[in-house]
Amino acid sequence: MTRPRRERRYVPAWTLILMRPLLRYSTGRNAYVLRIVGNHVGPVLRRDRRHARTPVVGPERRHRTA
Repeated sequence: MTRPRRERRYVPAWTLILMRPLLRYSTGRNAYVLRIVGNHVGPVLRRDRRHARTPVVGPERRHRTA
């Protein structure tokens, strides 16, 4: 019986730094998991690499008609 895939949660880099003693990096998941029990339970965390978007100045491409 296979287990359902756990959803990745994106967290700020400073959170991963503070939780470093409790987490290990899993190359198979490409994410951080809890030490010891992380293969089966607990969160699957990834560093949030999304950036705040700057507002678009001028006409937006998706609404342009030319």
